[in-house]
Amino acid sequence: MRWNRNLYIITGGPGAGKTATLLELHKMGFAYIPEVARQIIQEQVRAEGMALPWRNRAQYTELMHERSVQTYRMHARNTQLTFADRGIPDTLAYARLIRLPLQGKIARACARFRYGDQVFIAPPWAEIYQTDAERKQDFREAVRTYDGLVQTYKDCNYELIELPKLPPVERAKFILETLSSPTPNYQL
Repeated sequence: MRWNRNLYIITGGPGAGKTATLLELHKMGFAYIPEVARQIIQEQVRAEGMALPWRNRAQYTELMHERSVQTYRMHARNTQLTFADRGIPDTLAYARLIRLPLQGKIARACARFRYGDQVFIAPPWAEIYQTDAERKQDFREAVRTYDGLVQTYKDCNYELIELPKLPPVERAKFILETLSSPTPNYQL
């Protein structure tokens, strides 16, 4: 088992404001790992590929799994506090949501590649929810995704900390206060 206690996940259903929060943490000087799922969607759309959630969910999930593990390995030795926009358990939650048979393989990766114990989760937030070119789910599906993430992260033995429904900078401060972390370029 690999464990990086300096690598923290910020997760949540689509459109819950997690990426905006991560960008605030990045502005404050913290390392930030972008979401692999969104990168895959953008690449596949540009290449007119099939590994998309609305074309070939199995292929998309397999690629998301591979990239998530690859991203973890790239950052496994980070000694500075680093925040990831989703983690390997997000892929497991998605596979469960769409009932794919890859779940055992992904669950083994979740057990093998561990992040910091605390996972920050953005709850569904109807007032800020929007669809876009990569986010096609309606709000009900966003809520179902959130529920699946909660269960999956609990099953993977992480402590979930729900982010308050606040502006991104306030959420970033909440995360830092929760972690009681010294900040590189920012004073609370």
